[in-house]
Amino acid sequence: MIKIPPYLKKGDLVGITCSSSKMELATAEYAAGVLSSWGYHVHMGITVGTSFHNFSAPDELRLEELQDMLDDPDIKAIVFGRGGYGMVCLLDQLDFSRFRKNPKWLCGYSDVTTLHTHVQQRLGIATLHSLMCSGITPETADNAYVNSLRQALRGKASRYAFAPHALNRPGQASGVLVGGNLSLLANLSGTRSQPDTRGKILLLEDIGEYRYNVDRMMYNLKRAGWLDKLAGLVVGAFVDSRETTTPFGQNEYEIIANIVKDYDYPVCYNFPSGHQVENYALKLGVQHKLKIGPKGGMLAEEKD
Repeated sequence: MIKIPPYLKKGDLVGITCSSSKMELATAEYAAGVLSSWGYHVHMGITVGTSFHNFSAPDELRLEELQDMLDDPDIKAIVFGRGGYGMVCLLDQLDFSRFRKNPKWLCGYSDVTTLHTHVQQRLGIATLHSLMCSGITPETADNAYVNSLRQALRGKASRYAFAPHALNRPGQASGVLVGGNLSLLANLSGTRSQPDTRGKILLLEDIGEYRYNVDRMMYNLKRAGWLDKLAGLVVGAFVDSRETTTPFGQNEYEIIANIVKDYDYPVCYNFPSGHQVENYALKLGVQHKLKIGPKGGMLAEEKD
């Protein structure tokens, strides 16, 4: 049985940390101001606005700060500054004993997929696949996607419509939502963080990958059994695609459609999730219903 962290109320404390790549202090400060305007107190970690090569700080400091925020009973949610790379360097050194007893919402995507997947698989605790501080800007602060984070933290059940797509495979499915960034999921394949996807709805998205590499990663998932017994598949944005001198011959959606052609579960493409402005907050580890028809479809959280 999945454990749902407590939803937030006004006056609760939210932590901001950069457990992966570095980010500008001003960007995080703006996001902190938006979170404050929602009625929350904000604690800004010392990894915000600092740099150590591509990371925000050395592994030891990033680990210490994330561990402190996981352990702190006063912090009710952690909104990560940005993704990039670095979470996997910390994962096996984190102690989740206090977090298991007093879970909180972990909010982010991209490199945070590593943490999401580990927490759901090993601890049975729900997390929030959502934009991070880097996505809360003066241009986006009032849009539906930032607001979806606000609503999710408050406990509102999500219900998102999506447009039709030529490759969509119609149908209906119910299952726990898992997944996130394809390259991170493929890298978790064969580790103790690999999720059990049987009967689940799997979310996939990515950025900046060579198309042949998307094909290779999808074959990785297929050969490892990730795709065999899914309830459904939700394919989000694949942006900033890269090609070799000789084009691969298929775009990302065509690649994925080819890999899953022998399965019969419903599949939707171009769902508003991923490395783009259109990035809805999704509660991973929580039961969802997926409906796909000729006029588009809907992904909705199922309440008990």
